[in-house]
Amino acid sequence: MKKLEGKVAVVTGATSGIGLETAKKYLEEGAKVVLTGRSQEKLDALKDELLGEYLLIKAEASSISDSEGLIKSTVKSFGKIDVLFLNAGVFRLEGINEITEEIYDEVYNINVKGPLFTVKTAYKYLNENASIIFNTSIVNVKGFAGMAAYASSKAALRSLTRTLAAEFGPRGIRVNAIAPGPIDTPIYGKHNVPQENVDQMASGLPSMVSLGRFGKAEEIASTALFLASSDGSYITGAEIPVDGGLAQV
Repeated sequence: MKKLEGKVAVVTGATSGIGLETAKKYLEEGAKVVLTGRSQEKLDALKDELLGEYLLIKAEASSISDSEGLIKSTVKSFGKIDVLFLNAGVFRLEGINEITEEIYDEVYNINVKGPLFTVKTAYKYLNENASIIFNTSIVNVKGFAGMAAYASSKAALRSLTRTLAAEFGPRGIRVNAIAPGPIDTPIYGKHNVPQENVDQMASGLPSMVSLGRFGKAEEIASTALFLASSDGSYITGAEIPVDGGLAQV
């Protein structure tokens, strides 16, 4: 039997990278999957890549009304929810002299407010023994210059993981996080980060990683499957680093 047979999973930020690979893996394991993205064009393009029962919904990660629409559409199409992978996020790289209130608000609205209120909206539609997974980052435990807004937003998500695990535990709902290290995904080039900044950051990372390479989106997806399935049934409030040893060694 497949690991997610008969389950309903929602994956935010699923048009590329970690979100898309996770959605594919959930589909392979028998789940009905709802994929979100901010671009209808990119969502439509996924129809040639996906196999199984799925739903594509345009939703802006920072919008509470979009989150409400997402959950309403999911429940209408598939019923209650078993897995919620809050993957959508924005990456920023600015020094203290470059950061602005607008950048800070953008990062926190997408990386913290959006996931929290999506969970709030979904809560009454979650089955017992459901799994909520946040996508955090190892930068919440290891300092990197230029990441004041981004790293602190991921630390906030780590805190929410603990808080909600305590709150949701009586219903048997598990809340965990995955903390990726350097992963080869499009996120670094998508969000107004100058390419030279990305190149400078990327050039030095492999030498800091014990395994000597960037990770793959599929490696995060495998961890997201573990936490979504009964294999992770006695894990809650945890953050699993998938970082090649960068923040561990």
